[in-house]
Order: sequence, then structure tokens, then C-alpha cells
Amino acid sequence: MTKEAVYTHGHHESVLRSHSWRTAKNSAAYLLPYLKPDMKLLDIGCGPGTITADFAALLLQGHVTGLEVPGSEVLDKARAHASERGLANITFTTGDALALPFPDDTFDVVHAHQVLQHVGDPVQMLKEMRRVTKPGGIVAGRESDISGMAWYPESEGMDEWRRGYLRVARANGGEPDAGRRLHVWAKAAGFPKENITLSVGTWCYYTPEERAWWSGLWADRTVESGFAATAIKHGIYDEEGLKRVAEAWRQWGADEDGWFTLIHGELIARV
Repeated sequence: MTKEAVYTHGHHESVLRSHSWRTAKNSAAYLLPYLKPDMKLLDIGCGPGTITADFAALLLQGHVTGLEVPGSEVLDKARAHASERGLANITFTTGDALALPFPDDTFDVVHAHQVLQHVGDPVQMLKEMRRVTKPGGIVAGRESDISGMAWYPESEGMDEWRRGYLRVARANGGEPDAGRRLHVWAKAAGFPKENITLSVGTWCYYTPEERAWWSGLWADRTVESGFAATAIKHGIYDEEGLKRVAEAWRQWGADEDGWFTLIHGELIARV
């Protein structure tokens, strides 16, 4: 039986503030060398569609499909973004990543960015990604690794946030250290070891503007997004605890020596 999972963050404004910043260049650079203009690509968990639209701009002779969970209002933002860019080779739909609503061998590339960490059965999702990919095609995934985050200066409040985040994400049925597990999940999904290529990508925030943006969205996300509700429900934090770790984020962001990096495991798996 597939373990059910709940998306830890939801689509609160503080979450979309981060997701809308993402581009193919800063979030899928590892995949770009493999793309050809006439490919058909599926983007699972497309969110506000900024990465998805970038793919469509690169695949003008092909087609891109963005997929979100049923009932997701974020697709309105994705459609509006694609329309603003004048992209006609892109569509958005809804469906279950663990039972994709597409026939076998449909796409040249199936991509997911920070999605496997939030599903209850990442191996089943990878099996589905493999199923709908044409022979010779590519399954691509990029997942963060929360335990691999690093920051300066050291902060007990930030350490407390990480300990709590790991517990919240796992209480929701996900795996927040997904980046280091991608190759293991891919092999369990049926990809031969020789068909798997791994890499690591990073985001780094250190300028005053970057620190203010990154710390602000995480402080807001901690107390206002779906994260807060789960944290309180499972007794991981009370409201005062959430405020305390949110303030730790703001203090880090205000430190002129502040530096933060987030690592991602990256997977290219040939079908």
C-alpha cells in the first residue's frame, strides 16, 4: 500500500515567493544539455510554472506539459505566466504523480523539481516517470537535502529550525533528505546503475538583498504556511516555538556576514 503524504508547505504566498523565483537556469541547469528543440517534456509538480515556461521556450518545436495535484489553484498563475510570455506550446493539467494520467512512452523527458521529497512513495513516482518516458528518454529529478544545508554564523535558533523541519516533513510522510537518496530510489524503480548519472547543484545566498529575501520568506513560511499547522498538530512546535525559529531566520538575514547554501542531489536516468 502506498504511504500517503501531505505537501509540507502548501501554496501560501511565502512559498510561491520562492517557487516563482525558480528558473530552468537556476534550478534545472543539469538537465539543459540533454534538451533538443522538438522534445515532449512533462514537468511534474510545476507550481507557478516558471521552470515549465522556460522549458517551453527552449522546446519551441516540441511541447511541454505541466502537472499539478487536482484542485491546485496555483495553475492559474502558471497559465497566466505562460500567456504573458506568449508560449503556445505548453499546457497545464492535474493528476496523481503516483499514477500519472498518460499512456506509456509518451514523453522524451519527464522532470520533477523538489517533488520526490514530498510524496509518500518516491520509488513508485519514479516508476511512473519511467513508464511514461519513451525508450531512450530521460527521467530527471532534483531534490534538496535539508541536513546538508549550511549557514554562517552558527545559530542555535537555526539549528532548532532544522531539527523541527525534519520532523515536520517526515510527519507529513515525506523525506526531507531526498537529495542523497535519488540514486537508491532510481535503482529500486528499475533503472540500471549504468543508466544513472548523478550531480549536485547549489543555491547560495549572501548579498544583503539575497539574505533579506531568503530569510524573510522562510520566516513567513515558518509561521504562516502549511508547515505551521503540521508542526502544531504533531506537537513539534507551539506558536511561541514557531515565532522563535522565525525570528532566528530574521536575525540570520540581518547579519552582514550571513551566508547560506542549499545543496540538491540531481538525477539523470536513461530509460
